[in-house]
Amino acid sequence: MNAIRARLVTTATLCVSAVGLLVLAPVTATAQTGADYGGGCVLDPGNPAATVDSLRFRCSVTQQDQIYRDSQAGAVPTGVVNGWVTRPTNLTGIAPALWIGKVFHTGPDGGWLTNRVTGAGIEAFPADVYRAPSILDAETTWALNYAPSPTPQVYDEIREVSPGVWFGYSWWREGDWPLLAAFVLTPA
Repeated sequence: MNAIRARLVTTATLCVSAVGLLVLAPVTATAQTGADYGGGCVLDPGNPAATVDSLRFRCSVTQQDQIYRDSQAGAVPTGVVNGWVTRPTNLTGIAPALWIGKVFHTGPDGGWLTNRVTGAGIEAFPADVYRAPSILDAETTWALNYAPSPTPQVYDEIREVSPGVWFGYSWWREGDWPLLAAFVLTPA
């Protein structure tokens, strides 16, 4: 009887430990592997369009922030990229009339960019691009510093969350640096 009880306790302990690991284990998202954050929020390294769709329509604010924290800076974008605001939700509908992406003039160590504004894609609002500590978590990110533009208070940061997909934040450089918006980028 004691042997049976010992086996039951051991089996129960192993089951509880396994469930605990599954529940408590953090989801790891890198540019090399995919990750499922639940509820349709999925990074698919083989399908950038699916990843963009997830970030725009399926990932919660908490999931977006976790994806960003789980990712490394990755490669810097180059050339023309399309962009979408993911939050705040009151901007997602009107943003395409004001902003449609960026044009990166970069090499492996950074460079500069302009924003594509209006539906016509007029290039404006230059920014310097370089690696720096993130405002969100102090880990390395690509900083998009608008100090040389007419909007020097704006400071963006991005990370490559899946191959060819960058997620980032736009901060207002005053007081406690409030978040202006979150956005996703992918090559045009």
